[in-house]
Amino acid sequence: MTSPRQPNETVLDLRGLRCPQPVLRAKKAMRDVPIGGILVVQCTDPLTVIDIPHFVNQTGHALSGQERVDDVYIYRIVRRH
Repeated sequence: MTSPRQPNETVLDLRGLRCPQPVLRAKKAMRDVPIGGILVVQCTDPLTVIDIPHFVNQTGHALSGQERVDDVYIYRIVRRH
């Protein structure tokens, strides 16, 4: 079950997109997220289980949550810088 949306969250619905689009769009969306803010990424591509955590590690942000609800993979990325 997904947690309620927080005021500092930006939701990015990327359902239906395939690799590499979810990571590329998440990277672009992070530019508008304030430091300490959270980008909630919703995807249906199963490869995001590998791609999103790798993207977070490579960019120095933090993955504060990862879950799957039915066919949707949900990631919470905290912007660190």
